[in-house]
Amino acid sequence: MEIERAIKTKINQVDFKNLSFGETFSDHMFLCDYLKGKWNTPKIIPYQPITLDPSTSALHYGQAVFEGMKAYKDNNGGVWMFRPKENWLRLNKSCKRMKIPEFPEDYFMKGLKKLLSMDSEWIQSGGENSLYIRPFVFASQPTVQAAPSKEYKFIIICSPAKSYYNDSEFNVLIAEKFSRAADGGVGYAKAAGNYGAQFYPTSIAQQKGYQQVVWTDANEHKYLEEAGTMNIFVRIDNKIITAPTNDRILDGVTRKSAIQLAKDMGIDVEVRSITVNEVVNALNDGSLKEIFGTGTAVVVIPITGFGYKKIDYKLPSIKDSYAKRLKTAITEIQYNISDDPYNWRVRV
Repeated sequence: MEIERAIKTKINQVDFKNLSFGETFSDHMFLCDYLKGKWNTPKIIPYQPITLDPSTSALHYGQAVFEGMKAYKDNNGGVWMFRPKENWLRLNKSCKRMKIPEFPEDYFMKGLKKLLSMDSEWIQSGGENSLYIRPFVFASQPTVQAAPSKEYKFIIICSPAKSYYNDSEFNVLIAEKFSRAADGGVGYAKAAGNYGAQFYPTSIAQQKGYQQVVWTDANEHKYLEEAGTMNIFVRIDNKIITAPTNDRILDGVTRKSAIQLAKDMGIDVEVRSITVNEVVNALNDGSLKEIFGTGTAVVVIPITGFGYKKIDYKLPSIKDSYAKRLKTAITEIQYNISDDPYNWRVRV
């Protein structure tokens, strides 16, 4: 690995108490090029712009995937990652679907650890503080030929972060027209285009006063699938239900962590399809206790209400909610507060 250190740090220019998510970046970045049929020697260099040819393949045909991860600092200054191998595995699953060469585990893990050790001062300790990590890869060959690229760039950049959503109310609109993904598509991959396609329907929901869209299946708009960029859980009585992963739904790292922790807490977990009508009926008969989303950026966030067929529904307020219990359990592992019997925590 080639390393070039930044001459001067930017950290003194950053107000860590007032961060806008994903707009401030640390001093260094990881870079690796795929050329002549192989991944070349990786580099860590000062964070900087990259130059692209106007014909760069990714700009025309969307061959691009990414991951979302975080690093955490405990009260003793130790730096930790949370289940990074799961992100590497999912990255390569996405790459395979988008006909991008898979990235070596050794390059990924060693590069990530070295980058985080070099920029460890950018990770603030304390609850809600973290360093958001964005690995991504895109087709970099200068060509407008409609074919898989022969060249790729793999990059990791880092951004200090606080809480993603600050509003106490988190209301969602259940999709009745738009779809996030369809059978046989790329919904399970973290393909860049999946997220670009969400912006328009999400903006419509936000204009109506909702924070996000709950996506439903493309065939009938009958089943709950994801909540914005999060996996979704529904609690009916004392059971939580979440949709099974498939080629439409992202296999969330936080989702599978929440399922494992819930089971170990003695909570009944059911992985199955759930209809919107089942949720509405449960709310009407009093058995719907809570709905929450899970994801890297938010960890676990309670959904306070939802809109469906021009009717707004308000969820009950619960003090000892499953969402709160699961968020506490996950973050205490991430910040090295509690024991980690699963070996999810990885020291940098």
